[in-house]
Amino acid sequence: MKTFKMISISLLGLFLALSANVRAQDPITAAPNVYKKVILDNDKVRVMQVEFAPGDVAPWHSHPDHFAYALTDGKLEITDKDKSPVVAEIKAGEALFLNATTHMAKNIGETTLKMIVTELKATKKN
Repeated sequence: MKTFKMISISLLGLFLALSANVRAQDPITAAPNVYKKVILDNDKVRVMQVEFAPGDVAPWHSHPDHFAYALTDGKLEITDKDKSPVVAEIKAGEALFLNATTHMAKNIGETTLKMIVTELKATKKN
């Protein structure tokens, strides 16, 4: 019985460690290789400079409602939580609105995709 209990505790620890890796983080923390810098951060929005070199991956991270403006063309494979991957062919000058999400992304194209991502912050009602 003692051995079974120790195995159960070990398996629980392994599960918690693995699930911590899947838990989404702030994009700046999760993918500093892609989310290069915060351009503006105030009580209304957070604006970030994003650069995905070919093959770059932004591991699991979360955003509130946000929009992205593409500075260059690019091709991303985006996987939203509990969904199959989707390929997005993004064109320079394109603006996208995205609902709050937890996802990961990979540049599967041959060029560096540069974007400005603006997260909307919840506003307090008087």
